[in-house]
Order: sequence, then C-alpha cells, then structure tokens
Amino acid sequence: MESTARSVPGAGSDDLSGLAYDVFARNCPSRGTLEHVTGRWGALTLGALHEGSFRFNELRRRVDGVSEKMLSQTLHALERDGLVHREAQPTNPPRVDYELTPLGREVAERLLALIRFVEGRMDDVLEARGRYDETRGAAVV
Repeated sequence: MESTARSVPGAGSDDLSGLAYDVFARNCPSRGTLEHVTGRWGALTLGALHEGSFRFNELRRRVDGVSEKMLSQTLHALERDGLVHREAQPTNPPRVDYELTPLGREVAERLLALIRFVEGRMDDVLEARGRYDETRGAAVV
C-alpha cells in the first residue's frame, strides 16, 4: 500500500503546505476522516454532540431526519477516527452514551463555526438561488 504521508517541518501549524498528510492525494488516509466529518450526518452528529453527552435515541431525535442505520454507521466511523467516545454501562437495559473526545470537540468547534457562518449568510444564498433559478427558467432543488 502506497503511503501518502510525508515528513515536513512545521506539520503542527495551520500552514497546509507543511502537513504530513495531503488530502488531495488519492491514497491519503485523511480523505476518509474528512468524509466522515464533513458528510451530512457526520457534521450534524458532531455538532449535536458538542452540546453534551447523548444516548442513541436522544441523539437521533436531535439530528432530525437521520435514520437509525445511518446514525449507527456515522457513530461507528467517528468512534473509529477517535472523535466520539462510546460508553456502554452494564445496566438492564444496557445504557450507551456518546460524547466527543478532546479531538472530536476541536473538530466540532471548527464545524460549528462553519455552520454558524452558513446559517448567518442564508439570506444571501437564497437570493443567489433565486437569481440562478430565474436565469435558468426552472427551480433547482
């Protein structure tokens, strides 16, 4: 398996040119994590968990529209990436809580900044959509 990691000084900085991984490289493992984080359910799940610990069904209600199957798959992927901690308590019935890890909290905070920005600019987006649709002659979803 070809490795895309490269050892470059300054890998911990915000300068993307100095990172040890390159998400634009086909085989870079960061692509999978980026997909888990920025996919619809991943981003919403991380954003919801930023509010605190949730049981599965509480989280499913908070992330309106996610199916049980998709939430389960999303939580497994985020747990595998080290962003979510799953705490199973040996009670009857079993109780399972999900919460962000420190890394997950950092990722969620960055996502929430983007989410708030998008929400704050929705009037501009809706206006742009209207102009686009007018020039194309049909509404596009």
